[in-house]
Amino acid sequence: MKTATQLIHSIPVDELTGAISVPIYQTSTFVQESPGINKGFEFSRANNPTRKVLEDLICNLEEGYAGFAFASGMSAIDAVLKLLKTGDEIMAVEDTYGGIFQIFNHMFERFGIKVNFVDTSNMDKVLAAITPKTRVIWLESPTNPTLRITDIKSVSKIAKQHNILLVVDNTFSTPLLQQPLTLGADIVIHSASKYLAGHCDVIAGLVVANSKALADQIRYNQNISGSILSPFEAWLTIRGIETLALRLEKQCANATAVANWLSTHPAIDKVYYPGLATHKNHHIARKQQKNYGGLVSFSLKSDNIKNAIRIVNATKLFKLAESFGGVKSMLAHPATMTHRNIPEDFRKKTGLQDSTIRLSLGIEDAEDLINDLKQALDRLNSPAGKQITVLQ
Repeated sequence: MKTATQLIHSIPVDELTGAISVPIYQTSTFVQESPGINKGFEFSRANNPTRKVLEDLICNLEEGYAGFAFASGMSAIDAVLKLLKTGDEIMAVEDTYGGIFQIFNHMFERFGIKVNFVDTSNMDKVLAAITPKTRVIWLESPTNPTLRITDIKSVSKIAKQHNILLVVDNTFSTPLLQQPLTLGADIVIHSASKYLAGHCDVIAGLVVANSKALADQIRYNQNISGSILSPFEAWLTIRGIETLALRLEKQCANATAVANWLSTHPAIDKVYYPGLATHKNHHIARKQQKNYGGLVSFSLKSDNIKNAIRIVNATKLFKLAESFGGVKSMLAHPATMTHRNIPEDFRKKTGLQDSTIRLSLGIEDAEDLINDLKQALDRLNSPAGKQITVLQ
């Protein structure tokens, strides 16, 4: 069965009524026949029928053991990090999302959990960074926003040799483009606010575990901490996933067209997109992904923050917003937005330049999106076509 067909038919028809749309069970508690005798549900913090459909759906799509739905991507991450204890260490991909950097450095390090940031696209560096206390390797592939690719299968072999858990944030790719558990990961995380829900109307996080032991621990953390997804948000996410295959196909096609066009523009310094043959890790992306995603990043030859801001303020179709994966195209300037709390020296060390701009391609016509970028980039030139003085 093809992935798109499997996706649609993994969403069940309601057994009680025959409703083809999953019902929203907006209830806090459930009546029991007798103490401990119920229909599988006791209290919605522990379990809810609408949320369970979503959790089963993401589990099936990622080919895991069990899925869990949280109130946000960050709360999903928090539940996974609570598998650790004081004295443990995390090896994390160095060019990570700004929110991950903060929770690692400003919260969990206070609890005695050390984080080592590593270029995980280099297996020699991964091996060299392992210590006797390393308990988790934390990957994003592609990364945010420089779209580096890590060979998940190779890292998983190293992790298993050293009895280390491998956690992969699969938000950028979704299970339709990449399935980390089948490549050897132990846990997959999603910010379902992005491509899965797909319409910028949900805040949600998902976790999929590959074993009963891990699932039991994550279920316990979810129940005790209580950061669960509400029935309505679960329903919206399910509804969004129903059209994921169609949306993602168009978004990938738009990203490819935009990345190719940006590569020819004289004002552009670097274009980051795994689908380009010039991408450093293109061969790995081609091997472990079914397509290359809907995100493109680029930097300017006139590499400074003011010029980047001039561009992001000039687009008409691309909306300036701190998110991605929606049907409307968006763009962001990471240095002053999503990654503004990362120290400048660390940010630049990971390749995130002052002028880096991240594009999230929606489902509009590619030609219209290219024209929008063209008129914005033209702001770097005078009306006569001569290069203006570079802003400092």
